[in-house]
Amino acid sequence: MPFHFEDSHITQKSEPTMTTNLRVHRHQQISEVLARHGLGFLLGITGLERWVPFHQGLMGHERRTEPYTNPEHLRLALEELGPTFIKLGQLLSTRADLLPPRYQTELAKLQDGAPPVQGARILQLIREELGSGPDEVFADFTLEPLASASIGQAHLATLHDGTPVVVKVRRPDVIPTIEADLDILQNLAVQISHRWEAAADYNLPGIAADFAQTMRAELDYLQEGRNAERFAENFAADPGVHIPRVFWETTTSRVLTLERIVGMKVNDLTALDRAGIDRAALAVRSAGTAVKMVFEDGFFHADPHPGNLFIESDGRIGLIDFGMVGEVNDRMRGQLTVLLSALIRNDPDRLGSALVDLSVTRQTVDRNRLRVDVTRFIALYEGRQLSQIEIGPLISQAVTLMRTYHLQMPQELAKLLKMMIMAEGIGVELDPGFNLSVVLAPHARKLMYSRFAPQAIARRMAAAGADVTELAADLPDLLRRVVDTIDTGLEVHLRAAELEPLVGRAERIGNRLVAGMIAAALIGGVGALTAGDKERWGNWERPLMRAGLGAGGALGAYLVWTSRRTGGPHR
Repeated sequence: MPFHFEDSHITQKSEPTMTTNLRVHRHQQISEVLARHGLGFLLGITGLERWVPFHQGLMGHERRTEPYTNPEHLRLALEELGPTFIKLGQLLSTRADLLPPRYQTELAKLQDGAPPVQGARILQLIREELGSGPDEVFADFTLEPLASASIGQAHLATLHDGTPVVVKVRRPDVIPTIEADLDILQNLAVQISHRWEAAADYNLPGIAADFAQTMRAELDYLQEGRNAERFAENFAADPGVHIPRVFWETTTSRVLTLERIVGMKVNDLTALDRAGIDRAALAVRSAGTAVKMVFEDGFFHADPHPGNLFIESDGRIGLIDFGMVGEVNDRMRGQLTVLLSALIRNDPDRLGSALVDLSVTRQTVDRNRLRVDVTRFIALYEGRQLSQIEIGPLISQAVTLMRTYHLQMPQELAKLLKMMIMAEGIGVELDPGFNLSVVLAPHARKLMYSRFAPQAIARRMAAAGADVTELAADLPDLLRRVVDTIDTGLEVHLRAAELEPLVGRAERIGNRLVAGMIAAALIGGVGALTAGDKERWGNWERPLMRAGLGAGGALGAYLVWTSRRTGGPHR
């Protein structure tokens, strides 16, 4: 049963009642769908079983061959649950650090489709957003949608100056359902973290929060318009790439008007050959576009599947759909540089450290075991230039290493790796002899040179100096906090086996200190007596000195004996 938006049900209720009823409804729907698809394990670790009526019978029905490990059932369940869960599945299909390959492959098939919204509702929404109906705003508007998805649908239109455009309209009343789903997912992530021991290796609440942020950005067509303009600025000097123009006068957060891109899909090989397009050259140019986004611009299209790339009749690459994007900041760029440098130099220690540094979770890692695995990994590429390495297998093997050691990738890195794999896939489809590394290698070398150039090193040293200055300024406050903590009390946990040698050692040191203090006090006392009152103690000077020296010698002998008995002074 496909997911449907219940517009009338939502709009007829007050906000608090609507929110409460919608959350209850979604909890029940999610639970029932998971149970029906034999995903009772997910019901257990999320605590959703209480929402399923007669769940004992359902659980009994699930006890059949492979009831909990069927990727196809998971995909069908996500499709049935609607836009939030479809997007979640699409995201998880790119997370090789979280899911095994069979799940990734299946979730990559998720289709984001939905029945079209009634024409009258589309007309009403455009009037609400733009102040006039589409017959007034546009010279021509096709009510039959060009495509219909779970978040929005696209319509062909023409501006009054004759410019052909595509108008994206967000589905009415989709926001309350998605917001309820995002809230539920955040809560479920916390429940899983407490109920499932294996989830402790991953920051599931953090993943849910990142997903919510990405999802909300895709819902805002104003943000998508700004993304498109940023890409247009980055490729302004490249006549081989066409980024559609945004028409802001007919754009809001719910309606987006873009210049229409007309061309062949990048994977329509028959049409490309018929148009006389050099597919080998096109493979290099399309991959070069992706690599430029990452290494030069630091801002990339995170979903460059064939449906978002069009080839115009003159060979120009047209790019559409800018809702999902990624950014490469200086820190990630530096980490990637270290990773590539370690791979090229066959340095397993540095490569292992780079993989750990790329992780957003700080697990306790067996460095010796990691070094052995990384050495095997490097051996697969030893003696090869970067331009001779296939990027897809390289990324897959590196991510497998991270998953083995429960090292979770940051979301932006996951997007980047997905984009690079898709770019290589498109290139190979266009030209079976294509190798992404040939395109990637010059950019990677340039990145490494720039990272280790004297100017870059000087900048990092200056930044380090600033950090030291800030630390010096903050040091009094830090010390005060330490003192406050000590005053409050420190709690130390020691096992008995660890405590016994410490106590014995402290006791021996204490005995020596006491003996030394007695010897020093005795000698000092004798000296003070004889020197302080010559008349009274003059006749006893020699006997007292002998007694003091004898006692001191005895105590010294004791110290030597105890030291040798415990194995020497180093103990």
